[in-house]
Amino acid sequence: MAQLQQHRHLGFVATLLLITLSIFSRFAVKVEAVGVNWGRNASHPLPPPKVVQLLKSNNVTRVRLFEADPSVLQALQGSKIEVILGIPNSMLPRLNSSFKVAQSWVHDNLTRFLSDSSPKVRIQYIAVGDNPFLQAYGGKYIPFVVGAAINIQAALTRAGIDQVKVVVPSSYDAFQSESGLPSKGHFRSDLNKTMVELLAFLSKHNSPFMSSVSPFHLLQQNKNISLHFSLFKETSHPRKDGKKHYGNSFDLSYDTLVTALSGAGFPEMDIIIDQIGWPTDGAINANSSTAETFMKGLLTHLHEKSGTPLRPHKPPKEAYILGLLDEDQKSIVDGSFERHWGVFTFDGQAKYHVDLGQGSRSLVNSQNVEYLSAKWCVVNDNKDFSNASASALDVCSTGDCSALSPGGSCYNLTSPGNISYAFNSYYQQHDQSPDSCDFGGLGLVTTVDPSVDNCRFFVQLRTSYGSLLRVPSLMYMILLSTAVFLI
Repeated sequence: MAQLQQHRHLGFVATLLLITLSIFSRFAVKVEAVGVNWGRNASHPLPPPKVVQLLKSNNVTRVRLFEADPSVLQALQGSKIEVILGIPNSMLPRLNSSFKVAQSWVHDNLTRFLSDSSPKVRIQYIAVGDNPFLQAYGGKYIPFVVGAAINIQAALTRAGIDQVKVVVPSSYDAFQSESGLPSKGHFRSDLNKTMVELLAFLSKHNSPFMSSVSPFHLLQQNKNISLHFSLFKETSHPRKDGKKHYGNSFDLSYDTLVTALSGAGFPEMDIIIDQIGWPTDGAINANSSTAETFMKGLLTHLHEKSGTPLRPHKPPKEAYILGLLDEDQKSIVDGSFERHWGVFTFDGQAKYHVDLGQGSRSLVNSQNVEYLSAKWCVVNDNKDFSNASASALDVCSTGDCSALSPGGSCYNLTSPGNISYAFNSYYQQHDQSPDSCDFGGLGLVTTVDPSVDNCRFFVQLRTSYGSLLRVPSLMYMILLSTAVFLI
């Protein structure tokens, strides 16, 4: 009898242990399935070692890179962070036309970082292109995507690298539904042939379909989508699609993609969300408070593993938050908010609280960040600045004036405050050189912080990449001239 009770007791303990391990296992999967996008399209990027430390301090286990920067890959060596390594769109034509170019890229950017002779970088995927199907590109990359992916895959095979998969990041506007209903989802007609070829390639190599989902863009473009619906609010009005009910914008977009994949003949293909987030400046509804609400709602939804109406209990294989840091040189073709996707500011300081893997504790900021001197460039009130708007427009061509856009944190600045903001942006991006605060005698260097309320006049990092400043789009210049300096 005693022996029987002992067996029962051991059986109970074993069952309890299995349940406990199951719970911990499920929790671990939740954390590992979420990563971040680490973009470096900035005039003064935070040094890679500091960014890697920022990732590790916040228990971020996955990261997506947009290009193979040796300094970034070296910083990631031995970190155990899983990596999606990107190839820029500019390389697609050469990769499509030459297997040797693909071989050289694999050799230069993968082989040595996967070698046993040095600490490895855990490269999981090669992302061929950066949203090459985006409508704003006018289709110029579409003819090269599949050929480039095939050559990269062949180069990996030739090099004996079988643990790395090839994927192609698809943009949020590559799939659509004219009615707004997921059941009517399909890929854009100009992508039909390419998508069939791409999906066949991915299926052959057991690779997932990678796509961005953008509730923020959908909110801006669709007047029938409410802010509450975008933010996972329970008070939002659900949308019906036959017998399916949708309570948030993410599920609506995701199932539109699922239907598009089904229509193309691949209903069960795994999906990775490579970009999803909420901006904090540069547009209406783009602020830290709203971004925090969205991110908490999104991560709760993903961690519950409830899936979507068309894929219940089957959430995305992985999801990557856009983004880690703000990027002051990112293209603003879609709007000024594009420079403000970061959970952290450009200098690695958290904007709001969200669980990236660190649990209930607050996000850890980047430590020992080196800044330029605490001084700013503003308009000299003792001068006649009636013609200063022209100078401000000119300096915003290389500086970052996105916070002055309608809905931005500095939009309410009136003259000369908005002109001072433009002057300071130029001054900081040119490393506070004396001649960068001249403006024909209109500029004045001050040690008094001119920031007002939520409008922050920043001091730039000491690391300089001023020679890499990008040329702005005409759209940005038009936006500034019509909405900023005519106040």
